[in-house]
Amino acid sequence: MAVGLDRDFDAFYAATYRRIVGQVYAMTGSLHEAEDCVQEAYARAWQQWAKLSADHGNPEAWVRTVAARLAVSSWRKAVNRLKAHRRDSKATEVPGMSPDHLAVVAALRKISADQRRAIVLYHYAGLSIEEIASETGALPSAVKARLARGRKALAPHLTEFAENLDQPRPPGPGVQTQHSRREI
Repeated sequence: MAVGLDRDFDAFYAATYRRIVGQVYAMTGSLHEAEDCVQEAYARAWQQWAKLSADHGNPEAWVRTVAARLAVSSWRKAVNRLKAHRRDSKATEVPGMSPDHLAVVAALRKISADQRRAIVLYHYAGLSIEEIASETGALPSAVKARLARGRKALAPHLTEFAENLDQPRPPGPGVQTQHSRREI
């Protein structure tokens, strides 16, 4: 590889690594899994950097897509290993991660992979609906549906009042209920 291409790749890696690891972490729910998949994706990008940097319009999306696919492949190959790993890696303190971020990651683990990916790409990566559709191979309408359903599925897991969402609120002071009006 030419020296200029090495420098290009080094600059690309330095500028995007933390962001992509954070995004894949939000998709997978495991920091270790995310780091492994992202490192492998960068290794593959480096091997074909001359072609990737010249022909591909967005190498960051390419690396993120490869990392996400590696994560899915890992899930398919080692379901039992992943279950054991998740049992041992409850939401613990991760250096540099706020409690709110950990709560969001824990909530993301509870929704479907397609919804989780759409939410992470839209809210964390800042991609548009069209960019997500292009990256995931889904129609824009499917991306919109995944976002809407994902947000709805996340809501009960991200509020401290989740157990009260299904129960009606008691009337405030001065509000007459139907029962009290009949007695008058």
